[in-house]
Amino acid sequence: MAYDFPSPEWMAAYKSAINANPDYKKAGKDWTHGVVAMVVKAEPTLGIPEDLAMWLDVDSGTCRECMLMPAREAEPKAPFVVVASYAQWKQVIKKELDPTKALMQGKLKLAKGHMPTMVKHVNASKQLVESTTRVPTKFRDE
Repeated sequence: MAYDFPSPEWMAAYKSAINANPDYKKAGKDWTHGVVAMVVKAEPTLGIPEDLAMWLDVDSGTCRECMLMPAREAEPKAPFVVVASYAQWKQVIKKELDPTKALMQGKLKLAKGHMPTMVKHVNASKQLVESTTRVPTKFRDE
């Protein structure tokens, strides 16, 4: 069964995929900087009427919480906020767009947080992306 991206079901499967990834456990062991909110900009034509945040509470190589919420609720609380369009997140999940390079090129926008901290943890980011490939995903525009 494939899960709609983004959806609460997709987020639950993503949490399981992260925690089942031994390479993330190693690569993410030094991440103690708090939640990363990955914001999908509103796309009403795809059934996303408002900006949504994928709340990713990762700490020391473990995903403690992974949920979907309105961006307006997540952004004030999350120490890191990365914003992109649906199409750009889709490219990240399909491994067509490297998230660290995309941040440096402005394709993904670090709206809140410390860029050098994000860059320092590039291997953890790569393993988070690798974990998305283990989630059966149904994209709304396919």
